[in-house]
Amino acid sequence: MSALGSQADPSATGREWRTLVGRRTVLTVAHTITYAKRLVDILSLVDDDFRVQVAFTAPPHVFGDEVPRFLERLGCAVLPWEEAVRLPFDVAVAAGPKGVERLSAPLITLPHGAAYLKLVPSATEPGVAGLRRTDLAPGGKLPAALVMPHHDDLAELARQCPEAVPLAHVVGDPVYDRMSVSLPLRERYRAALGLRGSQKLVVVASTWGARSSFGRFESLLPRLLSELPADEYRCVVLAHPNVWSGHGAWQVRSWLRRCARLGISLLPPEAEWRSVLIAADWIIGDHGSVTLYGTLTQAPILLASSPAGDINPASPAATLALTAPALSPVHPLADQLRYAAAEYRREEYTEISARITSEPGRFHRNMRRLLYRTLGLGQPAHPPVTAQFPAPPPLSAWPTAGQEVPA
Repeated sequence: MSALGSQADPSATGREWRTLVGRRTVLTVAHTITYAKRLVDILSLVDDDFRVQVAFTAPPHVFGDEVPRFLERLGCAVLPWEEAVRLPFDVAVAAGPKGVERLSAPLITLPHGAAYLKLVPSATEPGVAGLRRTDLAPGGKLPAALVMPHHDDLAELARQCPEAVPLAHVVGDPVYDRMSVSLPLRERYRAALGLRGSQKLVVVASTWGARSSFGRFESLLPRLLSELPADEYRCVVLAHPNVWSGHGAWQVRSWLRRCARLGISLLPPEAEWRSVLIAADWIIGDHGSVTLYGTLTQAPILLASSPAGDINPASPAATLALTAPALSPVHPLADQLRYAAAEYRREEYTEISARITSEPGRFHRNMRRLLYRTLGLGQPAHPPVTAQFPAPPPLSAWPTAGQEVPA
């Protein structure tokens, strides 16, 4: 039993007020907002179980500045990182490698996005991000369990870190499953956003990095404003949290302030993006996870950026790059949207989305089994629930300068 739940020494963490002691403990390691949101998604698996207590910690990370505030808003009990590494826990869960070798707990690691999409052009250890030895065994220490979304990923794992193969568990993808059960709510999401009648929603998604679609926003967003009639189209920008963290929220809002004031809605990094994606009529994206998850919807996809050198050629993102039309800088946008809709073949995108997970609809079942087995507890006597996403706030309530969307 870990010190966090110990009756013998309840002051070990400086939290003498704790009412329930003697619990099994889960440490959630939230390096960035992206990682934190992925991990919070799975914590519903221990809802209602008084045998389990969850704590959070935010290790130092180049993109981690906003994590403490994000966790505070969720009402999480947050341990300082240097305190967390001194304490034993019954299990730790993490979606990134930095510093996790210092933890005194069986570690379960998860990918923080869809599949394994990106290549790392490192001089010392090139390979697929998330599957390199340095990603899986920081400090030379392998995790207790490695969660993977698809059986096809095992071949790349065997090439890059063969000693991790016995630790791999093909569990599935939580976002895939939650989006799947939420797709029937599309009209409810659109109504909540305030879309009127035949009004169309264009979602512009960007991952982070030098070759992401964010680098095209300077020319793309003004075109959206000037070429798409405001009474017929609404536009929403979903930028990766690392864009916000890397440049600073003030800078991102400053760059996009004029476009926001003229009608383009900017979703902040902590807000729920998946219901907005489901509501889309078109998605303009790149080689990131958000665009790939867009293949679950029936929205035609156009690619503003798709750098072959950054994409894992064995991933569904590589197939998407060959399937979705590339956005042209010279042809009228409305014509390109119509072309993408006319050329859209649902079966092609269904084949791509099927490569996100080989356990569709079973992530929560598989993940709960793994989590409780690692905790040394029997599972609760009820099936885990894959929850639908809540409705987003109306676009009219989103501040025009791109500040926080109300909860």
